[in-house]
Amino acid sequence: MTVVDSPSAPVQQPAAPDPADGRAKGRRRSATRAGFAPLALTLPALLLLAGLLGYPLVRMVILSFQSLGLRQLFGNLPPENIGLANYVKIFTNQTFYEVVARTVAFTVASVLITVILGLAVALLMRRVAPSVRIAMIVAMMFVWAMPQLVATQTFRWLVDSDFGVLNYLIDLLPGVDFANHSWFADPIQGWIVITAIVVWAGIPFIAITLNAGLTQVPKELLEAATVDGASAWQTLRSITIPILKPLLIIVTTLSVIWNFGLFTQVYVVRNGRPEEEYQVLATWAYSTAFKNNNYGLGSAAAVVTVLMLLGVMAFYMRQMFKIGDVD
Repeated sequence: MTVVDSPSAPVQQPAAPDPADGRAKGRRRSATRAGFAPLALTLPALLLLAGLLGYPLVRMVILSFQSLGLRQLFGNLPPENIGLANYVKIFTNQTFYEVVARTVAFTVASVLITVILGLAVALLMRRVAPSVRIAMIVAMMFVWAMPQLVATQTFRWLVDSDFGVLNYLIDLLPGVDFANHSWFADPIQGWIVITAIVVWAGIPFIAITLNAGLTQVPKELLEAATVDGASAWQTLRSITIPILKPLLIIVTTLSVIWNFGLFTQVYVVRNGRPEEEYQVLATWAYSTAFKNNNYGLGSAAAVVTVLMLLGVMAFYMRQMFKIGDVD
């Protein structure tokens, strides 16, 4: 019996490659390479920052759980691990809460004054002639670039009780006796001087930044509001401030971070020995560590200060990401 072979099935030829798939794979490879490029470029800077900032921070945290004094420093004794004892001392110390309250009060007052005056200067810069605006920017840049130590020492000379120019000018007023007046005998007057130093140094950053933001306010909106009869205050409140709101939040948060860590101004005006009424968190941690020779407790106070600042920094980063999402 002859078996007839059935017709064989047609052989399928391999499909030709789709050019679109090749282009898509090429784009994915390019995107992957482009994603690694920024990381590779920033890696050296990140490693440098980790070495310069990360190691001292980790060392400070470790030291905050230890007892380290003169006996350990000069007696070649190993630091004693005491767990959370330093933190217990801090949070059960009434002075700590007084210092925190003083630091927060100063930060709120100084930031509020700085932002209001900086906004006022920025608004003024938009109304003056371009040549005057340039002169204002140059002058504020000089103020901004001046080191804190130099600026604080200058203000200290201005309010000196014996040779201060400010006392001399006030003493010229009829019926006022300001000869040999000490501004730091009264803590309120002393803090007014310190706040003035901080505000004077902080206004340039706020004013220049907000002036740049004001250039993004559409002139058509301002002109329409003026035609509709809106006053300058109504225009500022309803148009300018809402547009500047993201920028205002950023500069305010940065000012909080900077002013919360106040140290140089207090340390210099009080000759390196700030009294109890002038202690803030940074100077209190420094005094605890280096004046009282209790480095573990001072490190714990510094760690608490950093943790407080991290909360503000987290808010700042959140605002930055929100602005990036909007853009």
